[in-house]
Amino acid sequence: MEIPQNIQHQLAQFQQMQQQAQAITMQKQNVDMQIKETEKALEELEKVADDAEVYKTAGTLLIKMPKPELTEDLTEKLETLQLREKTVKRQEERVMKRLQEMQETLQGAMQMQQPGMGN
Repeated sequence: MEIPQNIQHQLAQFQQMQQQAQAITMQKQNVDMQIKETEKALEELEKVADDAEVYKTAGTLLIKMPKPELTEDLTEKLETLQLREKTVKRQEERVMKRLQEMQETLQGAMQMQQPGMGN
């Protein structure tokens, strides 16, 4: 059975959407991991005295910082990551909904192409 050009085009679009969904899922996992790491760092920071020596990573360097400043930096980072997480979740929901719609459209089109169904 030869697949018509329009269905081939829809299949290609579906595959591209699947790749986009995978990329968004990876982004979401990355953001989730960063949130967990930042929350853990803030938890550990709460355990030390306010005058304790604390360090912030900057690439491969460790930079000494006052605890309140580092706490503020990490809190801001966490807020930014949580906003990013919401954005990525919305993207993921939209892409998954679109994938479902495309799958249903493709299934309907393929059924129409089966012998005796629509030709």
